[in-house]
Amino acid sequence: QVQLVESGGGSVQAGGSLRLSCVASTYVFCMAWFRQAPGKEREWVAVVDGRDNLKYVDSVKGRFTISRDNAKTIVYLQMNSLKPEDSGIYSCAASSVVRAGRCITNGADSYWGQGTQVTVSS
Repeated sequence: QVQLVESGGGSVQAGGSLRLSCVASTYVFCMAWFRQAPGKEREWVAVVDGRDNLKYVDSVKGRFTISRDNAKTIVYLQMNSLKPEDSGIYSCAASSVVRAGRCITNGADSYWGQGTQVTVSS
């Protein structure tokens, strides 16, 4: 079992910044951030693998940065130029599953944190 604990959520005005952190109880190759707004499906936001390959959903490119600490047990999500549509519950996910070179972080073998609320007001 892998435990994931997120922190860093909060309320900010549009254009502001927040930094989310997710601490894993052990190293996992793939770590990702997802978000879910009220009434909407959960959306993948960004992923980093153990080789520091990064990917982002198009809507956050240039504004969000995902990174890991040296021990690769903490993943961060630096969120700049926040927009109201970025609001939601942000959850950290971890997985060791890779298919065709891509991390699979929303599968049956994934671990999830409890989530942290991000609210961006206009």
